Amino acid sequence: MSANAHGHTVAAWTGVTVSFVGFMLAAVAMVYSVPVLVIIGLVVAAAGAVVGKLMSAAGFGKKPTNHTLPAAKDTVSSSVSA
Repeated sequence: MSANAHGHTVAAWTGVTVSFVGFMLAAVAMVYSVPVLVIIGLVVAAAGAVVGKLMSAAGFGKKPTNHTLPAAKDTVSSSVSA
């Protein structure tokens, strides 16, 4: 999987970092019994996906590659004898 550079972009790292901070906030708030902060943390965690997608659309994601498939060869031969 490392050969295709999956997730090695600024957009991916930023999205994951924002989500991680949100989950950490929610976890700490849950331990200290602060329900409002739990909800805020979960909203921040969900916002990480949105941030990553927006950054990817802004050009900070993986650049699209133009993969072309080789032309299909005709492997079926008609060997009908008369």
